[in-house]
Amino acid sequence: MFNKILIANRGEIACRVAATAARLAIKTVAVYSDADATSKHVAACDEAVYIGGSSPKDSYLRWEKIIAAALETGAQAIHPGYGFLSENEEFAQACANAGLVFIGPPPSAIKDMGLKAESKQLMEKAGVPLVPGYHGANQDPALLQAEADRIGYPVLIKASAGGGGKGMRAVDKSEDFAAALASCKREAINSFGDDAVLIEKYVQRPRHIEIQVFGDTQGNYVYLFERDCSVQRRHQKVLEEAPAPGMTPEMRAQMGLAAVAAARAVNYVGAGTVEFIVEQRPDGSMNFFFMEMNTRLQVEHPVTEAITGQDLVEWQLRVASGEPLPLMQDQLKIHGHAIEARICAENPDNNFLPATGTLHVYGLPACTTFERADNGVRVDAGVREGDTISPYYDSMVAKLIVHGATRAEALARLDAALAQTHIVGLATNVQFLRHVTTSASFAQANLDTALIPREAAVLFKQEKVGLGLAAAALVSHTLLGEQAIAARRDTSGWIDPWAQRDNWRSHGPSVRSFAMEFQGQPQTVQLTAVHDGNVLLQVAGEEAVLRYSALSTGAIDVGWGSQRASCRVYKKGDVAHVFAAQGATQIIAIDALAHAGDGQLEGGRLTAPMPGKVVSFAVKAGDAVKKGQALAVMEAMKMEHTIAAPADGTVAELLFAPGDQVTEGSELLRMEVAKA
Repeated sequence: MFNKILIANRGEIACRVAATAARLAIKTVAVYSDADATSKHVAACDEAVYIGGSSPKDSYLRWEKIIAAALETGAQAIHPGYGFLSENEEFAQACANAGLVFIGPPPSAIKDMGLKAESKQLMEKAGVPLVPGYHGANQDPALLQAEADRIGYPVLIKASAGGGGKGMRAVDKSEDFAAALASCKREAINSFGDDAVLIEKYVQRPRHIEIQVFGDTQGNYVYLFERDCSVQRRHQKVLEEAPAPGMTPEMRAQMGLAAVAAARAVNYVGAGTVEFIVEQRPDGSMNFFFMEMNTRLQVEHPVTEAITGQDLVEWQLRVASGEPLPLMQDQLKIHGHAIEARICAENPDNNFLPATGTLHVYGLPACTTFERADNGVRVDAGVREGDTISPYYDSMVAKLIVHGATRAEALARLDAALAQTHIVGLATNVQFLRHVTTSASFAQANLDTALIPREAAVLFKQEKVGLGLAAAALVSHTLLGEQAIAARRDTSGWIDPWAQRDNWRSHGPSVRSFAMEFQGQPQTVQLTAVHDGNVLLQVAGEEAVLRYSALSTGAIDVGWGSQRASCRVYKKGDVAHVFAAQGATQIIAIDALAHAGDGQLEGGRLTAPMPGKVVSFAVKAGDAVKKGQALAVMEAMKMEHTIAAPADGTVAELLFAPGDQVTEGSELLRMEVAKA
């Protein structure tokens, strides 16, 4: 076994690898960029080496610096994690040339499986079923258009060197193909340095099911069962679970053996994932097609660890050091059900635009980290409270993994854990994840890659807390805060009756008003203290008794009329973030004096919805545009986003050039809106 390894990655996966290494008494070396100088993964390792600027191309993709760091620190091997250099055959070969062990497959296997077109040809020879498509080397756009027309729409354009949904577009009709192809190629060259694509028939109502495989240097191979990764947005996974619902033992064996055949075909060593598209037939049966092989550890590997009881990073380390596989196929068993939710910094209600900011509050459920959890809840994360989510890297904040004896138990545990996940400082998808897991399709395991658009009506813009409870929680938080301040000020022990905040009056009720804003609408809330000792809260014309008390957990027990909830309220400036079992919401406490004189922004401004890079403009000054017309393309967190015209009008001025970096809220161009 190794004495010291370097982890050529950052964030959650670097912390994950470091945790297993520490358990095995293996010393670790971290590498870090400017943006990651104080990051959690740096503190998690025994040593750390600075490798460059914040952009990945200036740091985490500089493999010559990473190899130099490994040699300088005496590391014997390099673990690439996932992303960055994990599937780079040149890096794997450079490690070998430098006398370092690459904790992953041999360079030849990465090469064979790295290009989707060539890998499809290999799989066809190995007898692994394929989706009809074009996997050729000729990349002439006219030929690709003709092949798409031949295959028949809808088709899927995929970056041949890609993964993670990048460089991928579904095309429904021939006239949309050229624009989608150009966008795919542009995104592919930016993400992978290779704009080659392949074309495949787009399977209707597909499921995305993958098989975890492992091989060792002695020629042994096993599959550690399957994961269902069908719930996706923008072709990127949102929820993953193991085992796949509805999977029969016979189907599992067929897919497992096909995955092992794929691994054998390239003499694979280490952890790999063979991904399949599964077609659900009208009679309920399933058919599967090879999609691709990821020659690395997957983000969702913890669900496999949960149902098998194995540490896959430990398996990687043992196999890379020359040991045989820890277990053979007949020794592997499935125990219970596990689900992983990816918590990301993004706004689902705004087309999943990535978000950046500081984690002012980062509250997690009771859980373990990076290992199997006794209470069935595990969180893998590379951030701490106070850390900043920057625009330079992936938007994932953490992974929440739950395990139960049954799928129903795991689902209940997941919803409870998500309800206890409190993040303040940037937009996240936590509430969206709750909506997905409680939707009819997901609860009933009616899974396919179109689940999110199919259930859109119950997934997006869902307010579960409501104005009444939110206002009651904010007022309760305010009153408890005032009482705490009064208690701190009075240290003499003497009770001044005129300083008490018990709402007593010699005559008449005490009425107090609070100005608020909820869901973009101004609200005036009235608090009335009456002689019987009750406090009445009036919200939106409805009045009910308000009861509140501080709990030892730091939460507030709030009752307003028939509503009752244990709430946590976090104030950040004027905004109060309210978390309850029902969900989470925000309500603004308006200070009338502070906002006096505020004006309204002029119309006709088009601003960057997130920090990122301007890729291109589709218009020039003087162009007449229609509402919804594409104006510009931005790139952030490795994804492209189109800025569209909000109304008919004329482009007055472009304020940036392609390639410029812009901050969130920067005005990209000016428009003169047509008069109605």
